[in-house]
Amino acid sequence: MSTAVASAESFLSRIVSHKRDELARAQKKLSSAALQHMAQAQAAPGDFRRALSTGENIAVIAEMKKASPSTGVLREDFDPVVLAKSYAGHGAAALSILTDEKFFGGNLENLQKARAVCALPILRKDFILSPYQILEARAFGADAILLIVAMLDRSELFELLSAAEENSMQALAEVHNEAELDRALLAGANLIGINNRNLQTFEVMLETTERLSRLIPPSCVRVAESGIASRDDVKRMADCGVDAVLVGSHLMRQADPGEALSKLTGVARR
Repeated sequence: MSTAVASAESFLSRIVSHKRDELARAQKKLSSAALQHMAQAQAAPGDFRRALSTGENIAVIAEMKKASPSTGVLREDFDPVVLAKSYAGHGAAALSILTDEKFFGGNLENLQKARAVCALPILRKDFILSPYQILEARAFGADAILLIVAMLDRSELFELLSAAEENSMQALAEVHNEAELDRALLAGANLIGINNRNLQTFEVMLETTERLSRLIPPSCVRVAESGIASRDDVKRMADCGVDAVLVGSHLMRQADPGEALSKLTGVARR
């Protein structure tokens, strides 16, 4: 095994181990029954898939994350309320909110605060391993959840897709290569996120979307993730048939994230 592959597997293993410990603590603090009660008090989930697949232009999912494992803190003045309002006012089709605390500096309260001031569909972006986390996402106001296929086998992926459906939520299945794409499609995923970041080298290459997008059936919604930092990047992704792009780090680094977002919108679908 190469050093790069071992490093990637070690990083994922560390995340999974931490998440399982975190999950155990969360379940002791708040029962599934309590979460179900909170979820029932929420408005009906928004249609994340429809938000990404309708209209003449490429949809932009605007992401909030305070930090990332590779670059550290991205934004010191991180305010989910200000960001949610700004993104909604500058053309976002949906929001993505990092709720992982250890690796991304997030939490569920940020999701809850954004939900209170924004009607756009919200994706909970975290390392989802259990149906409990999906119920948790709904309870705090998310409409959709991210499933990282690299961390899940086929049966786990199927279980989590089913749990999302049971909670009237949608799931964005994130893939990095052909094997993961095959696993996602076999499990029944119809919202596919192509992450341009290579988990082995951590290099970002837009060619990943160009390569994998053509392998995805037309019935699926295609989302390009990572490495999108300009209008030309959005046009390049549009050229390979994606329905939406997810942009996070680029926006978080800007003085005015909403204004930066507006420069990425309005690119016609191909």
